[in-house]
Amino acid sequence: MREVQATEAKTHLAQLLSAVERGETIAITRHGKLIAHLVPAEKQDRDARKAAIERFKAWRATWKGIDMSIEELLAARHEGHRY
Repeated sequence: MREVQATEAKTHLAQLLSAVERGETIAITRHGKLIAHLVPAEKQDRDARKAAIERFKAWRATWKGIDMSIEELLAARHEGHRY
């Protein structure tokens, strides 16, 4: 990962974006402190999808078993509805 100062990033944004399009990740710093990452959009989207799947799996693991048959579930779906 390449690291550039914010002022350099501002000056050379077009070149940095070209590097990101080629798959490079760039860290942008100000006074030596990390302030941002430029990452390829596809990688970010892929990472976000993976994180969402992991959150769903963790949530799903907390589900309690339902002690009802499929017929009982289907019958209960309209219970309390007015016709």
